[in-house]
This record gives sequence, structure tokens and C-alpha cells, in this order.
Amino acid sequence: MDFDFHPPKQSTTSHRKKTPKLRIWLLLALITLLLVPLFLRPTVTSTEANTAAPATPAAPPPPPIPEIRKEIISGTIASGDTISGLLGEYFSAAEIHALNKQCKPVFQLSRLSAGQPYRLCLSDDSFERFEYDIDRDEQLIISRETEAFSVEKIPIPYTTETARVRGVIESSLFEAVTHTGESDVLAMNLADIFAWDIDFILDIRKGDSFQALVEKRYREGQPAGYGRILAAEFTNQGNTFQAFLYKDGDRRLDYYDADGQSLRKAFLKAPLSFSRISSGFTMRRFHPITKTWKSHPAIDYAAPRGTPIKSVGDGVIIKKGYTRGNGNYVKIRHNSSYETIYLHMKGFAKGIAKGKRVAQGQRIGYVGSTGLATGPHLCFRMYKNGAPVNPQRVKAPATKPISGASRAEFDIQAAKLMTELTDQTPVKTASAQQAEDTLKD
Repeated sequence: MDFDFHPPKQSTTSHRKKTPKLRIWLLLALITLLLVPLFLRPTVTSTEANTAAPATPAAPPPPPIPEIRKEIISGTIASGDTISGLLGEYFSAAEIHALNKQCKPVFQLSRLSAGQPYRLCLSDDSFERFEYDIDRDEQLIISRETEAFSVEKIPIPYTTETARVRGVIESSLFEAVTHTGESDVLAMNLADIFAWDIDFILDIRKGDSFQALVEKRYREGQPAGYGRILAAEFTNQGNTFQAFLYKDGDRRLDYYDADGQSLRKAFLKAPLSFSRISSGFTMRRFHPITKTWKSHPAIDYAAPRGTPIKSVGDGVIIKKGYTRGNGNYVKIRHNSSYETIYLHMKGFAKGIAKGKRVAQGQRIGYVGSTGLATGPHLCFRMYKNGAPVNPQRVKAPATKPISGASRAEFDIQAAKLMTELTDQTPVKTASAQQAEDTLKD
């Protein structure tokens, strides 16, 4: 038997060809296993994956803050107005009573004066603040706190502009001042400064001149009258009078001349600022009503009804009343020697009563025609040691001059004010407090 058998070459060749195909399929399967996970990943970068936060619902916007409605009610105190009538809508009677009690040490609410301005500040129709102008310089502030009221008296906030005013008199100081565009109030203030040396009823002549360094006040941008006259000069019949405002130590703020002498004297030259003399001091005058000749140891000042009458000096009221001849009258004792009497008044100023002290220049009444009078006028009389004297001839002594300790400072201040008074350059605007500080410098 022949075992010389060999398998056909064809079958060997065929097996070798199938081996590479299997390897290729295995390789493809491996590649597929590696690539499929890559295609199944989320299509974000690694940076995005690290920073992305899970989505959360957006928070609703906060509710709008309700707007507080502010309101300011401005008015003027009318005759008969009371704090209960002004604030009764916002407070109970018990609260008004408590407010009156709390205000008493600061300012008595019973002293609200007709004609004075006030402001009522509201917040959502509720009380917030009450402002009342006590006078030209101070105001009362009442505000509501949590459980009580806050009450204070503060200076009125003004802005002050210092201005120079100059004029020449044709007929009167009143007309000369108003001709410059200024208020007649400034004329009154100037007359008050020189009232001890110049009688603005008898002494004024055409050609007289004046100049003044005066503060003009502004409140919330609006003109609010005049402040102080810092310096003034008045030339009357060729004589020049000067006045410089200065505070000498603990003394009151007052006016002095260039030599440091006080302008303030024991008596004013007249009890009225502007008027005319209708009848002078004489021991023999024909009375227009009784039609008889009799003495007239007085000076009659004709003036419009209601013109304010001032006390010519400090003193005490020793009589106040009415008689058929004198009408309404007031008698004042000034010292151990001098007394003055004011007759035919329309009425008395507030607070005038027997025993009350009055200050020089204080308003005591108003011109009228009560008693035996043919028209509105003031009959003014002065007595020395019980005997009538002519007020125009009384030489009243001046009060104290500048003290020795303040003289050097006063001289510097007066020279500075005089330079500003005669200069032509504008003066800068300053606050009221700055003006006060400037005066002290």
C-alpha cells in the first residue's frame, strides 16, 4: 500500500487567504468598541461641563416700593387762629394739651401772632413737621417722633448779600431811599440808627445824603427783607454822622461813631420816625377846639392814623388810661428826673400796662384822634422834676463808649467797614452765619 499521499495544494492556499480577513474584522470590531462611546458623549466641552449649573426657576421681581406722598401747606396766622385749629385734624385733644405743655419752655403756643407765616409738612396725609416764624430771626420747629414731639427754636436759615446803598435827599429820607429801589423799611432802619442825633421830622434838608452797608436777606432764593446795617453815614446840614455796628465784650450789639462813642443816648429825638410837627412847644397857643388861649407845653406830631408810637427812653409805665381831654394816653417814668406822656392815641400796643417796663424805641401805641383832637396826631410831653420841658432842647447824655480793652479791635473793625462802605467793588454773597462771623473778625 502506498502512503505516499499529500493533500492537495489548493486547500492549503485557501486557508491562508481566510486568516487576514478574520484579523481585519477583529480589528474593525475593536475600533468600533473604542469609538462608539466617544460618539455617545454629550456634545459639551470639558470647561462647559465644569461650569454649567443646573437650571433653576427665575426668582420673581421684588414688589415696587410704594412712593411716599409729601405735601407742604403754607399759610399765614390769621386773627383768632390757635394751635388746636391748625393741628386738630392730626392730633387728639390730649395730644394738643401735651404739645402745649412741652412747647411752653421754648415758645408759648398762645403767642402765635396774626400775620406770621407758617408751614405744615405732611407725609401721606399724616403730620410730619410744623414750622412757625416767631419773628424775622427765629422760627419754632415741631416734629413728631415715635412716642413724643420734638420742639426747638432755631435761627431762620437766610442767605445774606451785603450791598451798598447811597442816596441824596430831595424832600425826605423815605423818598430818597425808595428812589434807589430799596424798601421803605430800610429808611426806617436808618432813621432808628441816627434817631439820637437827627430829628428826621425837623432837621432834614434838601441835599442831605446817606450811604449804608446793609445785609439783604434771601430765603430759599427769594428776597426776605433786610438784615443788619453794618455801617452807615449820614450828612445833615453839613454835619456828617457815622455809625459802625460792633459788639463790645458782653454788651449788646450796638452802634458807635468813629471815635468809639455810643450813638445810643438816654432819649430819642422824637417818638415817631416820620411825621411833621403840627404844633410846637409854646406857653401861649390858641386851642382850635376850646377857642381859648392857653399854654401848650408839648409837641404835636401830625401823622396818619395807626402810625406806631415809640417810647423815647427806657422806663416804667406809671399811668395808662383815658380821659375826655387826653383820650387814650400813656405816661412813662424814665428815671428820678424825667417823665414823658403820649396823648390822643388810637389804641395801645400789645402788653402795655401800668407797672410794665418798656425799652427805648419799643412800640407803646398808635397815632389816633381820641379826646379833644381835630385830627390824627400825637401830643408828646416831657417833664423834668415835675416841670414841663421842651423835648427838642433836652441834651441827653450818651451811654458808655467803647471799653479800653476793645478799643484797638474796634478801630480795626471800623476802618475795615469804612473802606467797604466807600468802595465801589461788589460784595460777595455769604450765609447769615458767615456774615455773623465776619463781623466778629
